Amino acid sequence: MVERKLLVLFGSQTGTAQDTAERIGREAKRRHFQCRVEALDSYDVASLINEPLVVFVCATTGQGDPPDNMKMFWRFLFRKNLPPGSLCQLDYAVLGLGDSSYPKFNFVAKKLHKRVLQLGGNPLLPVALGDDQHDLGPDAVVDPWLLALWDKILALYPLPPGLEIISPDVRLPSKYTLHYLAEDSLHPDGGLLQPTAPRAVPSELHPFAARVVSNQRVTAESHFQDVRLIEFDVTGSGITFSAGDVVMIQPQNCPEDVQQFCQLLRLDPDRHFVLKPTEPGTSLPALLPQPCTIRHLVTHYLDISCVPRRSFFELLSYFSTNELEREKLQEFSSAQGQEELYSYCNRPRRTTLEALWDFPHTTCAIPPEYLLDLIPRIRPRAFSIASSMLAHPDRIQILMAVVRYKTRLSKPRRGLCSTWLASLNPEQGDVRVPLWVKKGGMKFPADPDTPVIMIGPGTGVAPFRAAIQERVAQGCRGNCLFFGCRQKSKDFYCQAEWEELVTKGFLTLFTAFSRDQEEKVYVQHCIQENRRLVWELLSSRSAHVYLAG
Repeated sequence: MVERKLLVLFGSQTGTAQDTAERIGREAKRRHFQCRVEALDSYDVASLINEPLVVFVCATTGQGDPPDNMKMFWRFLFRKNLPPGSLCQLDYAVLGLGDSSYPKFNFVAKKLHKRVLQLGGNPLLPVALGDDQHDLGPDAVVDPWLLALWDKILALYPLPPGLEIISPDVRLPSKYTLHYLAEDSLHPDGGLLQPTAPRAVPSELHPFAARVVSNQRVTAESHFQDVRLIEFDVTGSGITFSAGDVVMIQPQNCPEDVQQFCQLLRLDPDRHFVLKPTEPGTSLPALLPQPCTIRHLVTHYLDISCVPRRSFFELLSYFSTNELEREKLQEFSSAQGQEELYSYCNRPRRTTLEALWDFPHTTCAIPPEYLLDLIPRIRPRAFSIASSMLAHPDRIQILMAVVRYKTRLSKPRRGLCSTWLASLNPEQGDVRVPLWVKKGGMKFPADPDTPVIMIGPGTGVAPFRAAIQERVAQGCRGNCLFFGCRQKSKDFYCQAEWEELVTKGFLTLFTAFSRDQEEKVYVQHCIQENRRLVWELLSSRSAHVYLAG
């Protein structure tokens, strides 16, 4: 009997590819496959030569780039010295998730499909090109492609005699089991959130708890938008960075939302638990301490403020004891119900917590061990670093707009990370934020004589503040900045700093204040007005041009 083993590998930036990979994993379990679902970079790529059957699910980010959690895999796969037939034993399929409004639509999936084919792999189906721009989103392509995929796979690996596909009416077991601990078995402050001794350079798995030094509003109080310049102390972290790099910040849910969630689900926030994997070989969530409290799980791990996906409603429908609620949940998780789900969830940006409010009978019946299957983890947020180590040693500064907007829902929508960061007050004691740094996409010229033209409207000026500070510290004078905002008196970030550098001859500054006169003026108008200077810098001095929004 052939071993019925399937591996699903994903490269995901925002969580959609991971969500789809986990869906394939569930469908595999219903067909009695032994199935593992893993991020491409946590998989030992050298083992690929021993895999019989793999489904790759990968997103494309930026300008045709692979997601962060498959970058190492990508480098390995494109090594020149890999023998042409090395994957000849592999049956595979590639599912891509992209956005056709970008020129390099699904570039990663197409390139991966081609490369595995070159290495001798046997494609079960043509590559699937899921498109965010489609009215029904990527599912319009994914749903029919998966039906065809299972036909192919079951032809190669028929169900063992006497076994049927597990019906969609049957709930699959949770990924983990949750065991509450007796309160008397705990040591006081059972090791939660203790700052770990610095091992290596901080990373997603080992962030550095940086102290907030200052949190200052840089827009006028009368301005509609709240923008902050926030400074963190990274002394002793081993963090180094240069202009153009990015700081990753791991946000948390606010105490009111955590309390509401626990009340809705009838959970005691102070209870301690440990998790055990249901199946051997499943690893525990890396960022959760063991033992852990419900409060810690909901505050730091479960993304209760994200807009829920289709898979959320599908799993929720299994817990429903109320017929009306169950029917609605089943509709939201069906292919036919996707337009309705879009207008219920995505268009108004309804959060997971708000959706749970709307299904009260179902919500109070959710078994706690399913929480980790139901709700994704909170993802880190990326911010351009707005300062240079040469000007501010041991410090990282960011320029951040607080996200707040209205939809048809009565309560304004708020960005999870920016709202949390804006609420931190360093004057109220030792306030810490988990962070780490990663390389950004912008590299500034090594030659100090190469001029740079930087176009940074609004908070897009952040990476250029880092670059200008760095270049000024190195004595570079060829710095030209086009900055735009609404009003000189309200949102002209870092005005005093720029004006001082202009006076000292380090900076040429052009500003566009769109609302300070009758007709609107933007950075592109400034560039056009100064086209001779721009052309002179480009044509005779080989200037580099940078643009950030």
